[in-house]
Amino acid sequence: MFISNHTETQQQAIFIAWFFTVIFILMSGLFTPIESMPTWAQNVTLFNPIRYFVEVIRMVMLKGAGFHDIKNQLAIIVLYAFVLYAFAVWSYKKSN
Repeated sequence: MFISNHTETQQQAIFIAWFFTVIFILMSGLFTPIESMPTWAQNVTLFNPIRYFVEVIRMVMLKGAGFHDIKNQLAIIVLYAFVLYAFAVWSYKKSN
């Protein structure tokens, strides 16, 4: 919603969302472990919400983690959701 507030057409919104999604997935640790990335890239991944989702999936699927084990990652994901939704609502401009 935040992206669509700042674009003219649906095609622009889809392209921008796709562009950021590809970057987020590549920097999430899904294909390349975050520990093997350079230090600057590891710091950048701290702002990537998909990183925390990948951590949750790995913890649940490989380790059998319960809610107590994944609550920190889920809290970060929920915080990202609220912040981005708040930015989307704040940036929305009603047209005549």
